[in-house]
Amino acid sequence: MPDPGQYFVALALSLLPAVLTGQGATAAPQVAWWPRLPLQGSLVRVVVGPPAGGNVTAVSGELSGEPLHFERFADGFGALGAVPFGAEDSATARLVIEHADSTSDTVSVALLVARRRVPRERLRVSPEFAEPPDSLTERIRLEQELVQGVRQRAHETPRLWRVPFVRPRASAVTSVFGVARVFNKVLRSRHWGVDFAGQIGTPVRAANRGVVALVADLYYSGTTVLVDHGAGLVTGYFHLSRVLVVPGDTVDVGQLIGRVGSSGRVTRSHLHWFAAYGGITVDPLDLVRRNGPVSLAPRPSGLPAP
Repeated sequence: MPDPGQYFVALALSLLPAVLTGQGATAAPQVAWWPRLPLQGSLVRVVVGPPAGGNVTAVSGELSGEPLHFERFADGFGALGAVPFGAEDSATARLVIEHADSTSDTVSVALLVARRRVPRERLRVSPEFAEPPDSLTERIRLEQELVQGVRQRAHETPRLWRVPFVRPRASAVTSVFGVARVFNKVLRSRHWGVDFAGQIGTPVRAANRGVVALVADLYYSGTTVLVDHGAGLVTGYFHLSRVLVVPGDTVDVGQLIGRVGSSGRVTRSHLHWFAAYGGITVDPLDLVRRNGPVSLAPRPSGLPAP
């Protein structure tokens, strides 16, 4: 759990004016975010309200090096972003706020980040599962580039979802995001997703509306489907036994897209659910948390403006 003292420091800092430069309105724009103290590897909603007496026409910017796709709402502008798992103390948002008189303000905001406390999983496996042979190095590199390309192109797709996200399976979660994986007493990786229990052949459903961007058999994730939801957001469905969609298909929330399997680098059947905001891998359960950052409203009810 986040340290309570750190939370109150973050809240106090977030209520201070943002650092502002430029030639626009003299009053600092209102910048807020949710959650107030995000964990490492979390989605974040960034909200910009017009400064006093100002007339904001557009907002653009980035958070942790990834573009933010602001949309206008009744009482401000909102965008989904993310903080990396590797963020130590804070993540920086840099925003450009444009006004009707053709002036603009540049705002820099530091979002404090809380440490994500996760368990370790100690696994004893055969050597080929602990470390792939050198002969597969090039294949793995090319597959990683393929997936990274899908993730970055999601910034070029407009937001496609209009309703809340759902879990791809209703079964129990068997492994959470960020768990340290220790293979044969050596820390080799982290678990960049959430595992759901499932027997081979049981249903896997799309978390929300999007376009199927990739269907492939990959070394680590086996039979894989990646769905581009637009506005930088991608979800992935790994280790499938069967795929029921093809690249280019538009899928809807809850649509059956595949079946649970044990393909790829796994020892048992399950669904590994993956989520990313551009190049930042995030906890996919952020997508389905009540009042979470994927809410379409610019600011969840009860979140005070700075």
